[in-house]
Amino acid sequence: MQMNRLKGPVLLTVAALIWGTAFVAQSVGMDYIGPFTFNAVRSYIGAMALLPLIAVFSVIKRRGDIEKFREESKRTRKTLLLGGLVCGVFLCVASLFQQTGIQYTSVGKAGFLTALYIVIVPILGIFIGKKPGLKIWLSVIIALAGTYFLSIKENFSIDAGDIYVIMCAVFFSFHILLVDRIAPKVDGVRLSCLQFFVSGTLSLIMALIFEKPSIGGILSAWQPLLYTGIMSSGVAYTLQIIGQRGTNPAVASIIMSMESLFSAVSGWLILGEELSGREIFGCALVFSAVVLSQLHIGRKERQKT
Repeated sequence: MQMNRLKGPVLLTVAALIWGTAFVAQSVGMDYIGPFTFNAVRSYIGAMALLPLIAVFSVIKRRGDIEKFREESKRTRKTLLLGGLVCGVFLCVASLFQQTGIQYTSVGKAGFLTALYIVIVPILGIFIGKKPGLKIWLSVIIALAGTYFLSIKENFSIDAGDIYVIMCAVFFSFHILLVDRIAPKVDGVRLSCLQFFVSGTLSLIMALIFEKPSIGGILSAWQPLLYTGIMSSGVAYTLQIIGQRGTNPAVASIIMSMESLFSAVSGWLILGEELSGREIFGCALVFSAVVLSQLHIGRKERQKT
C-alpha cells in the first residue's frame, strides 16, 4: 500500500529531474536550428525511442492472456487515439511556446514562468470538480515563491519572450489535466508515443512553413536533440503519464515544479555554478512544498482506510 502511494510521486520527481537538466540543452539547440525544427525532431526521437518498449510490452501481454489483451486493446483503442491526438496538440503548442520564448529570455526566467502551471492547474481544476484543499493551496504558494527565488536573479519584468513562456505554462496546465483524465484509461507508454508523433508532425508542418530546416543544422544540434528527445520527451513525459495515475493534478504540478530545483542543483554539480543563499532558500521552499503536499495525501488516504 505504501509503495503504491509513493509510485506516482517518485516517477513525477524523476521526470522533474530530467526536465530540470533539459533547459540548458534546449537553449543550446537554438544556436543551430529554429524552435519548430527542434521540437519536431525531439518529438520524433521521443516517439521512436518508445517503439521498442511498446513492442516488448505487447509480447509480454500476449504471452499472458492473448484474448484479454485483444479485448482490452479493442476497448481502449478509440480513447487512446483521441487522447494521443488531443494531448499531442496541447503538448506541441506548449513546447513551441516554450522553445520560442527561450530564445528571448534567460533560462532561469523561462524555468520560473513555465512553473506557473503550479498555480494554473489547481485554478482550472476547480472548474472540473477537483477542488484543492487548504494545504494544497499553501503548497502551491510556497512552491511558487521557491521557484521565484531559484530562478529570478534580475529585476523582474515582462517582455515578449516572457509572454511566450507564460502561454507555454497555460497549455502545459491543460496538458496536465488532460493526462489526469486520459492516462488511467489507456496504456501510458502508447499514449506517450502517440502524443509525440502528433506533436512532431504538427511541429514539422510549422517548420516547413516558417523555417528552413537543414540536415546540417540538425546534425550540429545532435547532442541537445538526443538528450531532449530521448530523456526529456521519451522518458520524462512517459513517467508523467504513468506517475499522474491516481495523483491529484494539483499535487502532480507541485512535484513537477521541482524541475526548477533540479535545474539549479545540476548547474552547481555539472557546470560548477555557485548557489547563492537566495537560491538555496528557494530550493528549501520548493522541497518543503512537495513534502507538505504529500503529507496532505497521506492524511487523506488514512481517513479512507
